[in-house]
Amino acid sequence: MNAGKTTVLLQSAHNYRERGMMPLLFTPALDNRHKVGVIKSRIGLESDAIAFERNDDLFNRVRQQLEQENIHCVLVDEAQFLTKEQVYQLSEIVDRLAIPVLCFGLRTDFQGELFQGSHYLLAWADRLEELKTICHTGRKATMVVRVDKAGYALREGSQVEVGGNERYVSVSRREFKEVFFGGKKIQLIDPLQSRPAEDSAASQKELLE
Repeated sequence: MNAGKTTVLLQSAHNYRERGMMPLLFTPALDNRHKVGVIKSRIGLESDAIAFERNDDLFNRVRQQLEQENIHCVLVDEAQFLTKEQVYQLSEIVDRLAIPVLCFGLRTDFQGELFQGSHYLLAWADRLEELKTICHTGRKATMVVRVDKAGYALREGSQVEVGGNERYVSVSRREFKEVFFGGKKIQLIDPLQSRPAEDSAASQKELLE
Protein backbone atom coordinates (compact mmCIF):
# COMPACT_ATOMS: atom_id res chain seq x y z
CA MET A 1 0.00 0.00 0.00
CA ASN A 2 0.95 3.65 -0.56
CA ALA A 3 3.58 2.72 -3.14
CA GLY A 4 1.69 4.40 -5.98
CA LYS A 5 0.76 1.20 -7.83
CA THR A 6 -2.63 2.53 -8.97
CA THR A 7 -1.00 5.74 -10.15
CA VAL A 8 1.50 3.71 -12.20
CA LEU A 9 -1.36 1.65 -13.67
CA LEU A 10 -3.28 4.77 -14.70
CA GLN A 11 -0.14 6.37 -16.10
CA SER A 12 0.49 3.23 -18.16
CA ALA A 13 -3.07 3.37 -19.50
CA HIS A 14 -2.57 7.04 -20.40
CA ASN A 15 0.67 6.25 -22.22
CA TYR A 16 -1.08 3.64 -24.39
CA ARG A 17 -3.98 5.99 -25.20
CA GLU A 18 -1.59 8.83 -26.00
CA ARG A 19 -0.06 6.65 -28.72
CA GLY A 20 -3.45 5.78 -30.19
CA MET A 21 -3.50 2.33 -28.60
CA MET A 22 -6.31 0.79 -26.54
CA PRO A 23 -5.69 -0.52 -23.01
CA LEU A 24 -8.34 -2.65 -21.30
CA LEU A 25 -8.60 -2.07 -17.56
CA PHE A 26 -9.97 -4.53 -14.99
CA THR A 27 -10.77 -3.95 -11.32
CA PRO A 28 -12.45 -6.30 -8.81
CA ALA A 29 -16.14 -5.58 -8.24
CA LEU A 30 -15.65 -5.94 -4.49
CA ASP A 31 -13.52 -2.78 -4.43
CA ASN A 32 -16.29 -0.24 -3.94
CA ARG A 33 -14.31 2.41 -2.04
CA HIS A 34 -15.04 4.96 -4.77
CA LYS A 35 -17.43 3.40 -7.27
CA VAL A 36 -17.68 -0.09 -8.73
CA GLY A 37 -15.93 -0.15 -12.09
CA VAL A 38 -13.71 2.85 -11.38
CA ILE A 39 -9.98 2.78 -10.65
CA LYS A 40 -8.90 5.80 -8.61
CA SER A 41 -5.53 6.65 -7.14
CA ARG A 42 -4.90 8.49 -3.87
CA ILE A 43 -3.69 11.55 -5.80
CA GLY A 44 -6.99 11.85 -7.67
CA LEU A 45 -6.34 10.19 -11.04
CA GLU A 46 -9.10 7.86 -12.15
CA SER A 47 -10.41 5.82 -15.06
CA ASP A 48 -13.36 3.61 -15.88
CA ALA A 49 -12.65 -0.12 -15.84
CA ILE A 50 -14.40 -3.45 -16.23
CA ALA A 51 -15.50 -4.73 -12.81
CA PHE A 52 -14.93 -8.47 -12.51
CA GLU A 53 -16.28 -11.07 -10.10
CA ARG A 54 -14.42 -14.13 -8.84
CA ASN A 55 -16.22 -16.45 -11.27
CA ASP A 56 -15.66 -14.30 -14.38
CA ASP A 57 -13.55 -15.68 -17.22
CA LEU A 58 -11.14 -12.86 -18.05
CA PHE A 59 -9.83 -14.58 -21.17
CA ASN A 60 -13.33 -14.71 -22.64
CA ARG A 61 -14.01 -11.11 -21.62
CA VAL A 62 -10.95 -9.95 -23.54
CA ARG A 63 -11.73 -12.17 -26.53
CA GLN A 64 -15.26 -10.73 -26.68
CA GLN A 65 -13.86 -7.22 -26.52
CA LEU A 66 -11.53 -8.02 -29.40
CA GLU A 67 -14.58 -8.58 -31.60
CA GLN A 68 -15.41 -4.88 -31.17
CA GLU A 69 -11.96 -3.23 -31.10
CA ASN A 70 -8.26 -3.91 -30.95
CA ILE A 71 -6.76 -4.36 -27.47
CA HIS A 72 -3.10 -3.52 -27.03
CA CYS A 73 -2.68 -4.11 -23.29
CA VAL A 74 -4.60 -5.46 -20.29
CA LEU A 75 -4.14 -3.73 -16.92
CA VAL A 76 -5.45 -5.28 -13.70
CA ASP A 77 -5.83 -3.32 -10.46
CA GLU A 78 -5.91 -4.96 -7.00
CA ALA A 79 -4.64 -8.17 -8.62
CA GLN A 80 -4.29 -9.90 -5.26
CA PHE A 81 -8.04 -10.58 -5.45
CA LEU A 82 -7.70 -12.70 -8.59
CA THR A 83 -8.40 -16.42 -8.31
CA LYS A 84 -5.96 -19.09 -9.43
CA GLU A 85 -8.14 -19.70 -12.49
CA GLN A 86 -8.15 -16.01 -13.40
CA VAL A 87 -4.36 -15.77 -13.17
CA TYR A 88 -4.22 -18.70 -15.59
CA GLN A 89 -6.71 -16.92 -17.87
CA LEU A 90 -4.48 -13.83 -17.87
CA SER A 91 -1.52 -15.98 -18.87
CA GLU A 92 -3.63 -17.29 -21.77
CA ILE A 93 -4.25 -13.71 -22.90
CA VAL A 94 -0.48 -13.28 -23.14
CA ASP A 95 0.31 -16.68 -24.67
CA ARG A 96 -2.64 -17.16 -27.05
CA LEU A 97 -3.71 -13.61 -27.88
CA ALA A 98 -0.25 -12.00 -27.73
CA ILE A 99 -1.55 -9.14 -25.57
CA PRO A 100 0.67 -7.97 -22.68
CA VAL A 101 -0.92 -8.10 -19.22
CA LEU A 102 0.23 -5.89 -16.34
CA CYS A 103 -1.08 -6.71 -12.85
CA PHE A 104 -0.81 -4.39 -9.86
CA GLY A 105 -1.53 -5.51 -6.30
CA LEU A 106 -0.35 -6.50 -2.85
CA ARG A 107 1.79 -9.52 -2.08
CA THR A 108 0.55 -10.42 1.41
CA ASP A 109 -2.53 -9.85 3.54
CA PHE A 110 -2.80 -8.34 7.05
CA GLN A 111 -1.65 -11.64 8.58
CA GLY A 112 1.47 -11.88 6.44
CA GLU A 113 -0.02 -14.61 4.24
CA LEU A 114 -0.07 -14.61 0.44
CA PHE A 115 -3.32 -13.78 -1.32
CA GLN A 116 -4.36 -16.47 -3.82
CA GLY A 117 -3.94 -14.09 -6.73
CA SER A 118 -0.51 -12.98 -5.54
CA HIS A 119 0.55 -16.58 -4.97
CA TYR A 120 0.00 -17.57 -8.60
CA LEU A 121 1.18 -14.28 -10.07
CA LEU A 122 4.48 -14.76 -8.22
CA ALA A 123 4.66 -18.31 -9.56
CA TRP A 124 3.66 -17.71 -13.19
CA ALA A 125 4.55 -14.11 -14.08
CA ASP A 126 7.19 -13.49 -16.74
CA ARG A 127 8.49 -10.51 -14.81
CA LEU A 128 8.16 -9.17 -11.26
CA GLU A 129 8.75 -5.56 -10.31
CA GLU A 130 8.49 -4.17 -6.80
CA LEU A 131 7.13 -0.69 -6.16
CA LYS A 132 8.72 0.57 -2.97
CA THR A 133 7.26 2.54 -0.10
CA ILE A 134 8.44 3.50 3.38
CA CYS A 135 7.39 2.32 6.84
CA HIS A 136 6.78 5.00 9.48
CA THR A 137 10.02 3.80 11.08
CA GLY A 138 11.93 4.94 7.99
CA ARG A 139 12.66 1.39 6.83
CA LYS A 140 11.46 -0.14 3.58
CA ALA A 141 7.83 -1.26 3.93
CA THR A 142 7.11 -4.75 2.59
CA MET A 143 4.04 -5.78 4.61
CA VAL A 144 0.62 -4.50 5.65
CA VAL A 145 -1.20 -4.60 8.99
CA ARG A 146 -4.90 -4.09 9.60
CA VAL A 147 -5.43 -1.88 12.63
CA ASP A 148 -8.27 -0.93 14.94
CA LYS A 149 -9.21 2.64 15.85
CA ALA A 150 -6.63 2.67 18.64
CA GLY A 151 -3.79 1.71 16.29
CA TYR A 152 -3.36 -1.92 17.37
CA ALA A 153 -3.07 -4.75 14.85
CA LEU A 154 -6.08 -6.99 14.25
CA ARG A 155 -4.91 -10.59 14.16
CA GLU A 156 -8.15 -12.26 13.08
CA GLY A 157 -10.81 -11.63 10.48
CA SER A 158 -11.66 -12.13 6.83
CA GLN A 159 -8.70 -11.98 4.45
CA VAL A 160 -10.69 -9.69 2.15
CA GLU A 161 -11.83 -6.47 3.76
CA VAL A 162 -11.64 -3.38 1.58
CA GLY A 163 -10.27 -0.28 3.25
CA GLY A 164 -7.81 2.57 3.00
CA ASN A 165 -5.35 4.28 5.31
CA GLU A 166 -7.88 4.23 8.15
CA ARG A 167 -7.72 0.40 8.21
CA TYR A 168 -4.34 -0.59 6.80
CA VAL A 169 -0.77 0.57 7.42
CA SER A 170 2.30 -0.33 5.37
CA VAL A 171 5.18 -1.47 7.59
CA SER A 172 8.59 -3.10 7.42
CA ARG A 173 8.98 -6.80 8.24
CA ARG A 174 10.58 -5.91 11.58
CA GLU A 175 7.74 -3.55 12.49
CA PHE A 176 5.16 -6.10 11.35
CA LYS A 177 6.54 -8.64 13.82
CA GLU A 178 6.52 -6.12 16.67
CA VAL A 179 3.02 -4.87 15.87
CA PHE A 180 1.28 -8.10 14.81
CA PHE A 181 2.95 -10.60 17.15
CA GLY A 182 4.29 -8.30 19.86
CA GLY A 183 1.20 -6.16 20.40
CA LYS A 184 2.96 -2.88 19.75
CA LYS A 185 0.77 0.10 18.89
CA ILE A 186 1.37 1.76 15.54
CA GLN A 187 3.04 5.13 16.06
CA LEU A 188 2.60 7.26 12.96
CA ILE A 189 5.09 10.05 12.41
CA ASP A 190 3.97 13.49 11.33
CA PRO A 191 5.68 14.01 7.93
CA LEU A 192 6.19 17.68 8.78
CA GLN A 193 8.02 16.82 11.97
CA SER A 194 11.74 16.33 11.41
CA ARG A 195 13.95 14.17 13.59
CA PRO A 196 17.15 15.61 15.05
CA ALA A 197 20.16 14.23 13.23
CA GLU A 198 21.73 13.15 16.53
CA ASP A 199 18.74 10.89 17.27
CA SER A 200 19.23 9.08 13.97
CA ALA A 201 22.96 8.74 14.56
CA ALA A 202 22.35 7.40 18.05
CA SER A 203 19.92 4.75 16.87
CA GLN A 204 22.37 3.60 14.18
CA LYS A 205 25.12 3.35 16.79
CA GLU A 206 22.88 1.15 18.97
CA LEU A 207 22.36 -1.25 16.05
CA LEU A 208 26.12 -1.61 15.61
CA GLU A 209 26.76 -2.35 19.29
